[in-house]
Amino acid sequence: MVVLSKLQTVVTPKNTAIAVAAGAVLYSFLDKINEKKKRKSKDKKAIIFTENGNKKERAAVDMVFFRRMGKILKLLIPGLFSKEVWYIAMVAFALASRTYADVWMIQNGTAIESAIIGRNNELFKVHLFKFIYAMPLISVVNNLLKYGLNELKLRFRTQLTNHLYKKYLTGFTYYKMNNLDNRIANPDQLLTQDVDKFCDSVAELYSNLSKPMLDIVIYTTKLTGAIGAQGPGFMILYLVVSGLILTRLRRPMGRMTVDEQKLEGEFRYVNSRLITNSEEVAFYQGNRKEKEIVLSSFSRLVNHVRSVIKFRFNMGFTDNIIAKYLATVVGYLVVSRPFLSLADPRHLTSSHSERLEDYYQSGRMLVRMAEAIGRVVLAGREMTRLSGFAARVTEFMKVLDDLNKGKYERTMVKSDKNRDFDEDKPIPIRHLDELKPNSGQVLIKDHLIKFERVPLITPNGDVLVEELNFEVPAGRNVLVCGPNGCGKSSLFRILGELWPLFGGNLTKPAGANLFYVPQRPYMTLGTLRDQIIYPDDQLGQLKKGISDADLKYILEKVQLSYILEREGGWESVQDWMDVLSGGEKQRIAMARLFYHKPQFAILDECTSAVSVDVEGYMYNHCREVGITLFTVSHRKSLWKHHEYYLHMDGRGKFEFKPIEDDTVEFGS
Repeated sequence: MVVLSKLQTVVTPKNTAIAVAAGAVLYSFLDKINEKKKRKSKDKKAIIFTENGNKKERAAVDMVFFRRMGKILKLLIPGLFSKEVWYIAMVAFALASRTYADVWMIQNGTAIESAIIGRNNELFKVHLFKFIYAMPLISVVNNLLKYGLNELKLRFRTQLTNHLYKKYLTGFTYYKMNNLDNRIANPDQLLTQDVDKFCDSVAELYSNLSKPMLDIVIYTTKLTGAIGAQGPGFMILYLVVSGLILTRLRRPMGRMTVDEQKLEGEFRYVNSRLITNSEEVAFYQGNRKEKEIVLSSFSRLVNHVRSVIKFRFNMGFTDNIIAKYLATVVGYLVVSRPFLSLADPRHLTSSHSERLEDYYQSGRMLVRMAEAIGRVVLAGREMTRLSGFAARVTEFMKVLDDLNKGKYERTMVKSDKNRDFDEDKPIPIRHLDELKPNSGQVLIKDHLIKFERVPLITPNGDVLVEELNFEVPAGRNVLVCGPNGCGKSSLFRILGELWPLFGGNLTKPAGANLFYVPQRPYMTLGTLRDQIIYPDDQLGQLKKGISDADLKYILEKVQLSYILEREGGWESVQDWMDVLSGGEKQRIAMARLFYHKPQFAILDECTSAVSVDVEGYMYNHCREVGITLFTVSHRKSLWKHHEYYLHMDGRGKFEFKPIEDDTVEFGS
């Protein structure tokens, strides 16, 4: 019977549940091993996003993490007397008040229950009314804590977002990050979701750490007087040991967080890409291919999230055992010592009710202290997750700083110096090691564009033209021609300082005196006025001394005077990309050119949807207002509006000559 009784004691529903959970953990572990084996045995499919072989950023709770957090916290909290500090103080005050309210409620609740058991009606009423009177104040403290945390999250996000956008939208940094540097794949993901989650995680960690730490201090003080210092000391020792163990076990979570955010960004990118190019995809009837691409990206995200869920399941089981249940067991062992030990002088003469009240009050405090210790241990889980976001944000900040200093990193195309010439590929005239971005010099001078020994090289290291040498003074229009891929667009990107110089000297006017008009003009969000004066605002228009009558005159010069009445005036707001036709958008872009009146303008097939007579009218007006043109176009009718032509043959050679009667046929 004794054996049967012991067997019944062992085989309980609680123990059965533990055994089932342990079996589930073992199954998850074995399933993970099998999944790795399957991945190794299968050939990897081609994917859209590839790693460039650089060492991955570490994401763990270590000294690197604390250095990163120190750097970011300087941005989140700009000064000692900033509003962020006041909200941090408000949250700290609310947390302290809440802890003292919890202690008071334990003591008052114990007194109420003692009065009930002792049948003391007067004492029951006194403590009950104390609780009723305290309810509004406790409610204010709780809601003050929530308000302070939410406001703190918002202020952190505001500070970090403003800092990142200030650097991201400085000069051409946003262009360089998306076109020259390949370290950050999805800046939109970082600037929106990652920053939001990071700031939420920082504020939550502040609350989840400071409140339990304060609880531990207060309950340790109270319990030391009740059961001695040895009991709380054991609990704190348990906190240190269990925290070190769980922190070590959670290390992979930081890397998983980084990878998850990257995969989320990739999935977002393929969806936005489909929206942007929906018309072209529809013409090609490419829905099946796009479906395969989107679902492939989603599948990679799902597989990674599933592995994260399995890891969290395993860690959750371990967290519950170590941080909750074992902490409670230690608490019971500690609080029971003065009561179970007959030699303890504390309760030698105490009655049963006195021992019960003392145990009930001390037990509740010790349980709260055990819960606080559990929350501190579990806060390490949030800290590990935060390390992943911190790695992403600091990497983004580092890339922004590099780009603002003119440095960028890119996987460059290595070419064999002595390989045979291939008409389909740029000829590698220089060795890759000799290509140094920003080694050329840009000289600012009005009314002149001059290339002196400037190589035409892509950021990947492809040499399109070994050296460009020509000079264009103001008033001499140049027609740029050549086959596709010969370097026409590359020339303009270097001229606009979007691409770095790999050598030579480039003389050009300042950025405001060089204007670019593409084939597909950009229509901004805003009014009809905003489309003409972009990127100025109405205040900028007034500073330039241009009235609405002048804007109407500009519309007449591009044959668009009717649009003012059709769309309802200058302040009309529409989706201009859809409302305007292709030809109207190109003429709006030319009106924008006439508004700014730069010294030089680059016209890149910008009148392809405009009739020949309107095109000639606009070109004549450019000459009247003194705008010198670089034009890319295949129309024969435009040759008469230019004095020079620049021809690149796509084989590394170029010609720059005056346009004469015999060259018109060549240009055609």
